[in-house]
Amino acid sequence: MSSEQTPTPEAEAAEEAGPRPGRLTAAAALAALEGLALVVGGAWMLVEGLTGHPDDQTSAVTGGVTLIVLALLPLLAARGLLARRGWSRGPAVITQIMALPVAYNLLQADSVAIPAGIVLAVVSVTALVLLVNPTTTRALGIRGPGRAEK
Repeated sequence: MSSEQTPTPEAEAAEEAGPRPGRLTAAAALAALEGLALVVGGAWMLVEGLTGHPDDQTSAVTGGVTLIVLALLPLLAARGLLARRGWSRGPAVITQIMALPVAYNLLQADSVAIPAGIVLAVVSVTALVLLVNPTTTRALGIRGPGRAEK
């Protein structure tokens, strides 16, 4: 077997299309940042649930594992965006839409969670704007409805 991989038609098209737009890279970075934040939050909940004294150990462990599993969605989306895969925009948009109610709930708290809500809201809205930008859409090879391939 050869150590070289045969390039896929998608990879060849991406290379022909030129360098990756900065908007696409920024959207991928924001999705990856959210995924990493979910992993860190999940790991913290998991460790606290196992070593600390939570009110409900089962809920803490389950919540931690759930956050870590949920982190897969934005992390896979970020990887797909960097590789210019058209399928990756859907999971990235879903991640941002799911983050907006979380940001809203954080903003309603009377605690130190308010700054976190502001940051999450700004990141989510920024990522959504970047993901629906025509430059990003073209770079991912996504065509609108009714547009035939050339």
